[in-house]
Amino acid sequence: MGSVTFRPEIHGQIEKVGSADIVVGIPSFNNARTIGHVVRAVQAGLAKYFPERHAVIVNSDGGSTDGTTEVVQLTSVEDFNAILLHHRVKPISKIAFPYSGVPGKGSAFRSIFEIAQTLDAKACVVVDSDLRSITPEWIELLVKPVLDGGFDYIAPLYHRHKFDGTITNSIVYPLTRALYGKRVRQPIGGDFGFSGKLAQFYLTKEVWETDVARFGIDIWMTTTAIANGFRVAQSFLGAKIHDAKDPSADLSNMLYQVVSATFQLMEDYAEVWKPVRDTVPVPSFGFEYTVGLEHVNVNTARMLKIFREGLLNLRELWQDILGAGDLAEVERLGALEDAQFRFPVTLWSRIVYDYALAFHLKKLPREHLIKSLLPLYIGKTASFVLEVEPMTQHEAEAEIEKLCLEFENGKDYLLNRWK
Repeated sequence: MGSVTFRPEIHGQIEKVGSADIVVGIPSFNNARTIGHVVRAVQAGLAKYFPERHAVIVNSDGGSTDGTTEVVQLTSVEDFNAILLHHRVKPISKIAFPYSGVPGKGSAFRSIFEIAQTLDAKACVVVDSDLRSITPEWIELLVKPVLDGGFDYIAPLYHRHKFDGTITNSIVYPLTRALYGKRVRQPIGGDFGFSGKLAQFYLTKEVWETDVARFGIDIWMTTTAIANGFRVAQSFLGAKIHDAKDPSADLSNMLYQVVSATFQLMEDYAEVWKPVRDTVPVPSFGFEYTVGLEHVNVNTARMLKIFREGLLNLRELWQDILGAGDLAEVERLGALEDAQFRFPVTLWSRIVYDYALAFHLKKLPREHLIKSLLPLYIGKTASFVLEVEPMTQHEAEAEIEKLCLEFENGKDYLLNRWK
């Protein structure tokens, strides 16, 4: 990687700071409504848990027009007594600027990594700018295992509504767990802690002009850390409540970005995941407690309609990817009444592996390939919703665990066909 080129005004801000122990990055794009709360929580967490450490909040902005960066500059904790703090030793610096490069979260992160490297930070955190449930404790939970425990990567562990995070639950978590052998429950969570050493390692990788820089960054960070032998853990942060996305809304772009990044990583790290046979839990920090979760509304009738339209329009393409046997099973599903619709987990895990193989063998242009997975994924999600509707959160989690075991058991299917 070439040397870092910041705009002159950022240079001034960085020089004023000099060096830092902790860098907290907040990527943003038109989040004026929510970012003030995030900045206050971060400041309170730094003041409360790391009063002796020199900390910097970095807002890497994608060109907001709603005054997001101004909110960041003007936000402060008015009353440290209210958060039971009677002294603050080191002041917290702030750097806010528009990042340059490919538009997307990855480019925002790159700027944060570069500043962390320039300031020689020991620990870094990135948090989403639309979080409504962040508390000061998040900062302790994402930073302390790095500073005191020698960990390099801390993934978030949240309670999420059973219908939220469906791409994670049905594809990304079971697949990355089966491939790399580490049970990181939220590999694309959006809020992470990591060491300065890992931030520098990320900067050496040539991904910053690719699709990863748009939206595949979370899974890329998690997989890169695991596959390169960095020490990985997770911290329980409570609830993830943010500007929620309806699981049946425009998913095709998100699915494309996340799945294509995941499949590309399978190419890059084939020699790492092929020999992995068992999966192990990663160390977990934080006090786990039950949280009230915002309900997520799901329109299963609309989702099953999309699945059945896929059967009409994509039949030949699916036959090519899945083979005649599995296609026949998918067609059998299409004939079921909505209320009876259940997508077998064995079939689903095989479909995901078949798509990974089609990607590997370059059967189709990647965007065309992965977008054809959408109706199948939406059918699988509708099936999950119908199945876990009457269940508790805990029982729904047990269903996801069954799916993970199915992916682990089916790994030989993938290995035998991977050329």
